[in-house]
Amino acid sequence: MKRLTKKEEVIMNHFWEKGPLFVRELRELYAEPKPHFSTLSTQVRTLEEEGFIGHKAYGPTYQYFAKISRDDYKGHSLIGLIDKYFDNSYLNAVSALVKEEKITVEQLKELIELIEKGEQK
Repeated sequence: MKRLTKKEEVIMNHFWEKGPLFVRELRELYAEPKPHFSTLSTQVRTLEEEGFIGHKAYGPTYQYFAKISRDDYKGHSLIGLIDKYFDNSYLNAVSALVKEEKITVEQLKELIELIEKGEQK
């Protein structure tokens, strides 16, 4: 799965938060200056071609909806990030977090305890 650009992420966040939308409704969710209708429509169709969005036809207009959940996207993004930057090693990724002081050793121990308790159930 490809990573979303910043603009695509904004669009997807609207769908994830609001549910199905027509492009005109999507446009109204933006602050001024609002994107041009045709630009936004093109971006939505691109997301549809990439499998992120689907549509339902209502006569000559389409209502679009997210085909992938935010959680699914996050999961695939994390896997891709670890694959690309940490040689597909989760240990390297966690080590980097500890080294950068984003997570403490105590937090890691707490996480291990939670995992072990979960396995015992």
